[in-house]
Amino acid sequence: MLAPLLSIPLAIPLALGVPAHARADSVQASRYYEDALKRFERQDMDGAILQLKNALQQDARLLTVHVLLGKALLSRSEAAAAEVEFNEALQLGINRAEVAVPLAQALVAQGKQADVFKLAVLNPDGLPDATRQALLLVRAGAASDLGDANRAQALVDDARAIQAQAPESWVAEVPLRVRSRQFDRAHAAADRALQLAPRNAEALYQKASIAHVQGRLDDALRAYDHVLAVDARHLEAQLARAGILVDLGRQEQAQPALQALLKQAPTEPRALYLSAVLAERRGDSAAASQALKAVTTQLDPVPMDYIRYRPQALMLNGLAHYGLGELQKAKPYLEAAQRLQPNSPLSKLLAQVYAADANLDRASDVLETYLKAFPADSQALVMMASLQMAQGRHARATALMQEALRGRDAPEFHTALGLSLIRGGQIGSAADELEKAFQKDPSQAYAGLSLATLYLRNGQTAKALAVADRLVQQQPRNPSVWMMQGAARQAGKDLAGARQSFQQALQIDARLVEPQLGLARLEILARQFDAAQKRLDALLRTDERNVDVLYEMALLSEARGQSTEVQRWLSKAADASGPRQTRADQALVAWLLKQDQAGAALEAAKRLLGKAPEDLQANITYARAQLANRDTSGAKATLTSAARRSGFDPQPLVDIAALQLATQDPAGAAYSLDKALTAAPQHVPALALSTTVALQQGQPAQAEKLAHQVITLQPGQALGHLLLADVFQARNQPAQALEALRKAHEVAPSSGTLLALMRALARQDGSNKAASELAERWLRKFPTDVSAWKALGDSQARSGNFAAARKSYDSALRLRPKDVETLNNQANVLIRLGDAAGAVPLADQALALQPRHPSVMDTAGWAHHLSGQGDRALQLLRDARLRDPANPEIRYHLAAALAQAGRKAEAREELDAALKNRSFTSMKDAQALAQTLR
Repeated sequence: MLAPLLSIPLAIPLALGVPAHARADSVQASRYYEDALKRFERQDMDGAILQLKNALQQDARLLTVHVLLGKALLSRSEAAAAEVEFNEALQLGINRAEVAVPLAQALVAQGKQADVFKLAVLNPDGLPDATRQALLLVRAGAASDLGDANRAQALVDDARAIQAQAPESWVAEVPLRVRSRQFDRAHAAADRALQLAPRNAEALYQKASIAHVQGRLDDALRAYDHVLAVDARHLEAQLARAGILVDLGRQEQAQPALQALLKQAPTEPRALYLSAVLAERRGDSAAASQALKAVTTQLDPVPMDYIRYRPQALMLNGLAHYGLGELQKAKPYLEAAQRLQPNSPLSKLLAQVYAADANLDRASDVLETYLKAFPADSQALVMMASLQMAQGRHARATALMQEALRGRDAPEFHTALGLSLIRGGQIGSAADELEKAFQKDPSQAYAGLSLATLYLRNGQTAKALAVADRLVQQQPRNPSVWMMQGAARQAGKDLAGARQSFQQALQIDARLVEPQLGLARLEILARQFDAAQKRLDALLRTDERNVDVLYEMALLSEARGQSTEVQRWLSKAADASGPRQTRADQALVAWLLKQDQAGAALEAAKRLLGKAPEDLQANITYARAQLANRDTSGAKATLTSAARRSGFDPQPLVDIAALQLATQDPAGAAYSLDKALTAAPQHVPALALSTTVALQQGQPAQAEKLAHQVITLQPGQALGHLLLADVFQARNQPAQALEALRKAHEVAPSSGTLLALMRALARQDGSNKAASELAERWLRKFPTDVSAWKALGDSQARSGNFAAARKSYDSALRLRPKDVETLNNQANVLIRLGDAAGAVPLADQALALQPRHPSVMDTAGWAHHLSGQGDRALQLLRDARLRDPANPEIRYHLAAALAQAGRKAEAREELDAALKNRSFTSMKDAQALAQTLR
């Protein structure tokens, strides 16, 4: 994470400067954007879209461009294209508040009402009031479409509670009342909206729609004319008016109305269908067919699950296909039927087919029905247990095998039971069952391999190697057992022995991929990158979609420091993975989060969860992605469910608890940790985190007891003393906390204990002097400690000693030239020292390393602004503001750049938002600028 030292960001070594042509492209893109914004403001959508696409050709990463393009496309009823742009902005890191409402509108326009409630980015919690109100109203319309009238009205009421005098909630109530045939209430809501805003076009439209639905067409026509007098481009009013004219047979009036409408929205299916009707009436079958084809072209790509929420769209496409003579294509839009597969004695084979096709639920349904008729079929029982495990239902799998063992003591039942217990986190019991299976039938290689894997997982390398050696003796022609021996030898640091094992597996079957991958891993460990590359390239020539090879290519790229290649290979591996193969997906999410690509990580996590919805690690990974996207309530729900469904393996429960604390759910974390400590009472990570939870729950005595327990278990480690310091700090006992931190640093001196002690010293004297002196003494002994140099620079900068801070950061950068945090702070220091020109290359290099971080963009933008490079500054600061609109420093910087560019109204808007904060670093400067703009 970036240090909160200064409100401006990171940077990198001067030798990595941004290419001149890249800067030129960005500047040109910024100019295209500014021109597009002016066109958008005067409703020239065609010109705006053209300029925005020109901007993207220069720089496809610009958030401002994607957002404005999405809004322009949405205004032209190109909802699918608009959705793409908003999602692209989210993947690039925009703050969701900036696109939540238009994205929801784009989804509803496509009939994707259910997605408005499913997508985490569209959760109203945590959004600013105005945005939350607008989103609640979109959700209300979506709930109404889904047939949930009560929920829809409740959402309208929630929105109205935010701002009762706003007309929007009353406008939104009208169609809800119309759908329920409550016309009096619909009229009342419309009248109330018009009292609040007499010339509100949408309120006028809703008032007109009541007459339309009631069949008072002449009244409706006059009312729609009134709407269009207020807003000539109101699409729904134009459509409704044109539809009435067609219904009344007024072709001479309908034709020009439709032509004008299609000029504004050339792909609107309803207008296209009305054109087909008019063409047919005048006997122009070619034009009618062309219009009908245009309807199907628009609606066919939309999934049926979405169109079913829009009866009009279903009917339109069904009728359009029917009119074109495409009866088979018309049928699914007019019917919905699902036929059940009958049960038969072939159910086991059928279940295997479904499982191979990744249709695990269907396979389980078939087997469950079969087992009701044949409950003693051991093969079906084992298959069912395997399916339950694949779906994450480990308790159900365990129960199945325990029941089977009561009927017959079969080795395969012990194996299946052991595997289900592993998945359920009951590691000790699992090992017992696998040992029973292996002893009862040594030919149960799967039991032996699972047992050895379990030992490796628990760090019991000697036990794992003993099982592997026994397997090799019993089954010397089985390459899998040689692979296991190789893995055990590698874990035991016997790399030469591991190579021999992998080569022996290849001698048995030269076509096997796994031994080759084992050898590649050994080559990577030995930093023989070219040899590993050659081996993996050869494997890919044989099968370019082999998931394991693609994954190893990612590991090789990481070892070589090739970040872009890591993501490319992980994405390829995830794409090639089957429904139950989640390793690549897990790794991809972790990598994207590491690279600060929160939006892309969430999408990858959704795909992962779609593959394994019941898998504990998949749920944990999804929660991490939700948190990275600030969906706290969604992450909380995910973690609560995961903790309840999990077994008793303590480490995943500790991981869940740590994330629950990040969601401000200490009660949930306490539940998870209690569960972990029930299984492993001396599990130090669980005890340590329980200390933190106890403090958060206001139980310092319990926290102190737990901290002392950690000290007893690990007397030579710093952890217990650090926890004890937290307890004293919570009790407002700074002297005792400081003493505990001194003890931690004495027992286990490290960068971590040094930094903790420095923070405490800074809090104690407020001058950072003692903290700086401590760091200086440490650095005389350990001059290559980068963290200490950074901490010293931070301390000096906080004290206002920017010249000394610059030297400390230089020392850190000599040791770690690409440390983004240090580069950021160094750029900030240069700005504080008045050397903005010197800060520019550092800021640009920071941007190359962290192109999505709003603070990085802010630093670079501010440095460019202070150096007189206005176009580049404006582009970067606009992007930064979209990613972090709550940051007053960024909004002040953008206001200054806007003011310099002559966009004073927009600058005032940004300053007003910034100055709502009570204090921030540049508040006085912001107030001074505000005075010049009055």
